[in-house]
Amino acid sequence: MTDPQPNSSGDGSQRKPEPARDLVSLLSQKVVGQSAATKAIVPYIHMYQSGLAPEGRPAGVFLLLGPTGTGKTRTVEAIAELLHGSEKKIVKIDCGEFQMEHEMAKLMGAPPGYLGHRETVPLLTQQRLAEATSEQSDLALVLFDEIEKAAPSMTSLLLGILDKGIFRLGDNSTVDFEKTLVFFTSNLGAREMLREINPFIGFQSATRRPRAELQTKIEAKALGAVRKRFSPEFVNRIDAVVTYQPLDAESIETILDHDIKALQQHVNSRLGDNCFTIEVLPEARNFLLARGVSEEYGARELKRVIHRQLTQPLATMVTRREINSNALVQVSLGDNDDKLSIRQVGTASPAAPRPSILIVDDNHDLLMFLATELREAGWEMLIAESAGQARQLFQTQRPGAVLLDYILGDDDGLKLGLEFQAQAPATKIIIMTGGGLSDGELLLCAERNFPILFKPFLAHDILNFIQGSYRRTFAAGAGSISTAESRIRADSVQERG
Repeated sequence: MTDPQPNSSGDGSQRKPEPARDLVSLLSQKVVGQSAATKAIVPYIHMYQSGLAPEGRPAGVFLLLGPTGTGKTRTVEAIAELLHGSEKKIVKIDCGEFQMEHEMAKLMGAPPGYLGHRETVPLLTQQRLAEATSEQSDLALVLFDEIEKAAPSMTSLLLGILDKGIFRLGDNSTVDFEKTLVFFTSNLGAREMLREINPFIGFQSATRRPRAELQTKIEAKALGAVRKRFSPEFVNRIDAVVTYQPLDAESIETILDHDIKALQQHVNSRLGDNCFTIEVLPEARNFLLARGVSEEYGARELKRVIHRQLTQPLATMVTRREINSNALVQVSLGDNDDKLSIRQVGTASPAAPRPSILIVDDNHDLLMFLATELREAGWEMLIAESAGQARQLFQTQRPGAVLLDYILGDDDGLKLGLEFQAQAPATKIIIMTGGGLSDGELLLCAERNFPILFKPFLAHDILNFIQGSYRRTFAAGAGSISTAESRIRADSVQERG
């Protein structure tokens, strides 16, 4: 499918961005540094969502290869978050538990006549697939983790799933896999990949090879290992073999931001009223990065460093009651530069009251992603996929802020925003758009104090925007316009003008 060119006639009409592109962008924010992998998987999701997926087989079958800690399992978890709102909505099979042939009975159940037949509950059942779906999507994700560890008979057993979408259990009943995405992860060829990443064992390489050349060699090593380990019948039934690349320094920095944010959210959720604010200074970040960046072990090494150098010391301080509730805990570099210094430096500024936020967008993937990100940040979320749903929620809930997509099917998001503002002038309205606003509409947004967010934007952009400008707006009154918002509008008019 090709995208038509955006309408530039100035009449305000604009085709919505292609959903596949939106999901690629959203998934890339969750899985750092692996855009090629997300682009390979997303089209199969949208084939299913559009009703064009092939019948009589899974919606997609993927083999994810690459060095450890590069995001293979995280990819499946991120897709589950986007589709179902929770990374736990996955049917996960640890193939390390099926290294012996007789252990296949745990997967499919023992056939009648065998001792313990009734007590052997199969792991792959129709009920378990149903439990991995949600009201938002009936597409189940099935993950076979480290498939190379399983007995050879497992891949033969799975051919029925990959070929016809049917898995036959020990009691001769069947499980339908047509509404599933099947993922296999593997570390096959990992040692060969590591030798390509760092060929000079015990010595520092004088010259660093171009990343494109390294990627090509890693892919070749991975595919060679796959062909040696699995039968052609198995490999030919896989829709896409995706090789994950070593994470670069920029990706590791982004992962560090995510991990620090996750630690803060964990402190807030687990300690409740006794929570505190963590401030990691730049020198402490550099310390964590210096010890956590590893092409060999990827993001896992960084997580271990954060756990040892930050999480464990914080836990000790909490146990000893050395951190007060609502304290500001500053993380800096120690005197000897060999460890972090963690100390309470004062009281954190009280958080501004957070209004409920209504997000209105008929792009389900984008809607669920934004709702998940903002909910994780502590905001009360309301979501609507149509103007009718939005009007009903607005009347009953009276949210403090509304994020409106410019095009809502046959409805106009800008007109809906004007309608909401007329009913409740104190409500903050934000317009989201991929473009197409006319000069008159841009001026109208400026006059009505409607900030504009142009797609695509990153999750942290909207989080920073809401946490910053809304804190000021709700503290000062609904009529004020923040400098940042005015600058966004001015830049937007200049770019589109």
